[in-house]
Amino acid sequence: MSNTAWENLVRKQLKTEDIYSVLTKENLEGIVVKPFYDGINAPLVNLPKVEENTHLVAKYHESLEEDVFAFLLDHNVENLAQKTIFIDDIDLAGHISPKEEDQYFSLIDVFDEKEAVINDQLVKELLAKQFRRNICIDLSLHQNAGAAIYQQLGIALAKTKELIELYGPEILNKLIFRIAVGGNYFFEMAKLRAFKLVFNELSKEYSVDEIPYIFAETSLRNKAVSDNENNLIRSTLELASAMIGGADAVFSNNYLVDRTTENSEEISFKQQIVLAYESIINVFEDASNGSYFVEDITRQVAEKSWTYFLEIEEAGGYLELLKIGTIQKHIYNHALEEQKWVEKGKIKLIGVNLYPKLEAKKAAEDLYNESEIKPVRWAQMFE
Repeated sequence: MSNTAWENLVRKQLKTEDIYSVLTKENLEGIVVKPFYDGINAPLVNLPKVEENTHLVAKYHESLEEDVFAFLLDHNVENLAQKTIFIDDIDLAGHISPKEEDQYFSLIDVFDEKEAVINDQLVKELLAKQFRRNICIDLSLHQNAGAAIYQQLGIALAKTKELIELYGPEILNKLIFRIAVGGNYFFEMAKLRAFKLVFNELSKEYSVDEIPYIFAETSLRNKAVSDNENNLIRSTLELASAMIGGADAVFSNNYLVDRTTENSEEISFKQQIVLAYESIINVFEDASNGSYFVEDITRQVAEKSWTYFLEIEEAGGYLELLKIGTIQKHIYNHALEEQKWVEKGKIKLIGVNLYPKLEAKKAAEDLYNESEIKPVRWAQMFE
């Protein structure tokens, strides 16, 4: 169909001549989203995963041992044979000694964001262990602190570059990226897909051809204390974004923001089970490949992320900009603008600023600190 035919069809369906004012929506990422798509300039290649099937990760509980194959572990548990284990405790990561056949991954970030240094001793200790992936680059902090998508990915590349310069390009296949997935459904799919593109491009600069290992978890940023059922729906959509976007492992943070119960942990994990076994979206390598919309925003996110990465490098690198507060200021500026969109209702949180509408109790400026990267939930200004 021609563009004119598409436009006429849309006008008929929307019962208005002014379709662009209805369909065009702003976003804070600087991504151009068309009202409708009839093609893309150049289709992207199929974007593979490291893992054949997405790992469904549960927080360890002894009652789950028989049925669960991948655990998030923050304390030592004996005899977890034939399980995939993601270590989430620095002391445990330090003293545990997996065997070569074990499937162990470290989720301990080796970057100290407050001191703006890499923990060299920790890196060397972790590299000496028989882990499938030894070194974690944690981007969940940045997402939950309010960083834009392109900032998250640009920072991931910049942190990767810092590690390469210290430990050589052979560290690339020892990395695992911990990424928080937010509620912007298609944008978050594009985020994971775009990261594969830019990481692969960076690896080729060092004469290797690597795909990043992505551990995706649900965000805390869009969750509310008094909104448990809606939190559950939000995190389910985030898990779907992660699986469709091609994450190698997914984990659902507890949907109860201010507490945890055995029942809530079980339900949080069962979200993944329903998606995997009833929708079967965890087995596809690149499920959104061929979607004009997702392909187009994937390309834009990749370009903006690469540009931001180059800006960081030209200004001295991630750690140097962290020391002088530039990275913190970039995240602060975006997070504050995003929070004001929440306050104005341009970003909608059902049960918080829509159905029912709560009154803001704190100013957006009071939630953030331009010299510190810290997690902030949107709903905190209303609680």
